[in-house]
Amino acid sequence: MTRATKTKFVREYPINASAKLLYPYLSSASGLAQWFCDDVIVDEDKVYNFKWDGRSHYAEMTGHRTNKSVRFLFLGDKKEHMVDGSYIDFSIESSELTQEQFLKIVDYSDEEDVEELEELWDNLFQNLKEIVGG
Repeated sequence: MTRATKTKFVREYPINASAKLLYPYLSSASGLAQWFCDDVIVDEDKVYNFKWDGRSHYAEMTGHRTNKSVRFLFLGDKKEHMVDGSYIDFSIESSELTQEQFLKIVDYSDEEDVEELEELWDNLFQNLKEIVGG
């Protein structure tokens, strides 16, 4: 069995919004559902069910620092952990020099088409910017 190679896509987007304003859009089901996917449901085991095009994608929030960063580790269809699982990392960073805020996105997934990932994240980020007014 050959292992699929994963792509680690990293992008920083400048955003004119405070970490306090931004963080709920990265960490809460209702916030994420507004820009990131069609819907998000969190079950009693704290498993996030991200829905895109009617399909469920399960994930666990494996790390978070309030107003700083969030990581979602994607699970298998039966909500099990997988070897070398995909994840998405959102972190809010600011430049000491310019005081600019950045949203850094790390998407570690099976998607091999980097151009497609770029387009996807550019569009998603545009949605987020429109919502937060950044």
